[in-house]
Amino acid sequence: MDGFDQTKSLTPSAEFSRRGFVITSLTAGFALAVQPVSAETITTDATGLEAGEVNVPVKDGQIPAYRAMPASGGPFATIVVIQEIFGVHEHIKDLCRRLAKAGYFAVAPALYARQGDPSQYKEIPDIIKNVVSKVPDAEVATDIDATVAWAKASGKADTARLGVTGFCWGGRQTWLYSIHNPAVKASVAWYGPLAGTTDELHPKRVLDLVADIKVPVLGLYGAADQGIAVADVEKMQTELKQLNKPCEIVLYPDTPHGFNADYRPTYRAEQAKDGWTRMQAWFKKNGVA
Repeated sequence: MDGFDQTKSLTPSAEFSRRGFVITSLTAGFALAVQPVSAETITTDATGLEAGEVNVPVKDGQIPAYRAMPASGGPFATIVVIQEIFGVHEHIKDLCRRLAKAGYFAVAPALYARQGDPSQYKEIPDIIKNVVSKVPDAEVATDIDATVAWAKASGKADTARLGVTGFCWGGRQTWLYSIHNPAVKASVAWYGPLAGTTDELHPKRVLDLVADIKVPVLGLYGAADQGIAVADVEKMQTELKQLNKPCEIVLYPDTPHGFNADYRPTYRAEQAKDGWTRMQAWFKKNGVA
């Protein structure tokens, strides 16, 4: 469990301020807060891929991102990978390579570039206080918009076949971006918070926005998650069904938060593999293939 349960939204009441960029390049390796990494950590090589750091133009400058895609062919169906609270560290890069091995153009933008580098903090509460809490939902949405536009302009990404996936903080942003951009074909949100508190930068909870969902979203959750209440997940399931939304939620019994994080003690191989299989099937079913 990474401890993040604050909720956020798409449109803060005040315009977020223009600021400098703290992160201009991605950190190598894993975030300090997750050291030492588990012996079960999965490492995906880049054989047959074009993979590495890129720069994405945004409205007030540029942000770094990690991009992986097959070394030949294209344009490829496109997946935006939304980071967990630790930023675009090695685990997120590895997920991009796994998706590229499956034939996708995968890109993970550094969405905290203006606020700070979470990989350099040793304690999770410090990451949340000093970085994550300062990231406006509206800024996240426009940065992902810019990332999709950059991918399309590369000529290697078919953004008409656009998917989104994210983990924890990124799982919540996956729900929100799927509401923000109805051109997304399908999304998969891994243990993304659905409820919690709100503030000026994050004025809406996912549960407040169910009626606005038009994109097929698959939600993957653990019933032993200490930060996301089962009652919230069940409420989301009920409301999605009542409103006839094209979404599904899987709730794995006895499974903690972060069950796909193979570099952490929360990793659950069986559920992670099942979720990955479901994710690929969801994308293919909904035109991201």
